[in-house]
Amino acid sequence: MSMHVTPTALPEVLIIEPKVFGDDRGIFLESFNRKSFEAATGLKREFVQDNHSRSVCNVLRGLHYQIEHPQGKLVRVVTGEVFDVAVDLRRNSPNFGKWVGVTLSAENKRQLWVPEGFAHGFVVLSESADFLYKTTDYWYPEHERSLLWNDRDISISWPICVPPILASKDMLGLPLKEAQAFC
Repeated sequence: MSMHVTPTALPEVLIIEPKVFGDDRGIFLESFNRKSFEAATGLKREFVQDNHSRSVCNVLRGLHYQIEHPQGKLVRVVTGEVFDVAVDLRRNSPNFGKWVGVTLSAENKRQLWVPEGFAHGFVVLSESADFLYKTTDYWYPEHERSLLWNDRDISISWPICVPPILASKDMLGLPLKEAQAFC
């Protein structure tokens, strides 16, 4: 098997560690192999879009989700380091409103599977970071929502000591009590 999968405290959110082959020339890894992904996770997903973002230190992106056309996301970092977060927004889930955070970096080569029904965000911990993610549905800006990154009811422990740099849409994120959620 070309990857190791570890469930997080939210069992649907998975840490995926690809097998890395290295020698004095460098490294090789499969960042995605459909057969291996399905065998290791039990999930059959079709990815329809790949995205790449570059952000500087203390940029916080999120917490984003699409209320219609929900997206599953397979995320990874190829340069730098981020603290990546998923929040369960499925009202009928026993974990509704709970979050999990994982450090993803170019060095640890971890990936995170964030399923449909979860809000997703990250903060950059290094000087800059290149963040790549595959999605199971297209981006529909009219259906995108932002959950308030510092909502006290969720209480995410972001590992930063200064106020984050936010996009205007993320400054206007809604608290969990007011946010649209999934059934």
